[in-house]
Amino acid sequence: MAFYCPDGALQHQLDGVIDQLAAAGRPELRQQLSVTWLRYARPLRQRGASASDAAGFWAEPVRGASWRGDQPRYPASVVKLLYLVAAEAWLQHQRIADSPELRRALADMIRDSSNDATAMVVDLLSGTGSGPELPPAAFSRWSRQRQLVNRWAAGLNWPEWSGCNACQKTWSEGPYGRERQFYGAEQNNRNRLSTDLTARLLHAVMAGAMVSPPADRRMQDLLERSIDPALRATDPENQVDGFLGGGLVAGDRLWSKAGWMSQARHDAAYVEPLNGDPFLLVAFSEGQSCAGDEQLLPDLCRLLSPDNTAEGAAEGSVLP
Repeated sequence: MAFYCPDGALQHQLDGVIDQLAAAGRPELRQQLSVTWLRYARPLRQRGASASDAAGFWAEPVRGASWRGDQPRYPASVVKLLYLVAAEAWLQHQRIADSPELRRALADMIRDSSNDATAMVVDLLSGTGSGPELPPAAFSRWSRQRQLVNRWAAGLNWPEWSGCNACQKTWSEGPYGRERQFYGAEQNNRNRLSTDLTARLLHAVMAGAMVSPPADRRMQDLLERSIDPALRATDPENQVDGFLGGGLVAGDRLWSKAGWMSQARHDAAYVEPLNGDPFLLVAFSEGQSCAGDEQLLPDLCRLLSPDNTAEGAAEGSVLP
């Protein structure tokens, strides 16, 4: 069962928007796209931190809708959000030591989506390192160690984790040596996340209910992005243009982590609009056509923004 309450009015709106986007020259979109969309009556930030207990926070109703939201897909750099959360959880339990270099790596991993920084974080989380191929016994030990983040995520006991996998580094040119060995002959050990799982993760971080209020605030600071056109123009890889934030307007606030490669264009975003209810939107789009489509995610966000869904929202009260 999803952590949000499926809402018929929101589902009708989401289905209509996907139909509209598909009709605009995207005939395969219904198979290529996964979306999870949540709506809030008041800002989500730090709501979990003020709750009397974790169970009480997760029992709060949240309206939502999804399209193939439970389908695991290759997440590209969106997986870095999960590695960020894992790093803060490791620090909370003193499994790793804090340091300026770790903080620099986490910042570069999220703000700039650095693959080099991500490699360092994954090595630190798992106690493994890249290198040449390993003989069977050593490779088995190395592989088990690299699965530490997966075992931690499974221990959250979130049903959305089913079918997911987060044990690989992210690459600019591809894995080599034991890293390629770890992917498997058919690359069946690639990272996999669903938009439902990603939405729950971002929902918890933004509410201050994931690791601890101070840790969650640090993660929020890294995820916040400016939608100011002048600032975006200075950074061609700003994770706003061509992604969900590209559908926002001046005065809106955005926290997000995007992912992009030759066969995928993804984004996970929490938005507090200048006008209208806050919302959380996660979209994974697969295939070469989606990867090169710089209008798909901005249009999706624009069409689901409060200004464009006010009529649908009026059909039922927005739960807190």
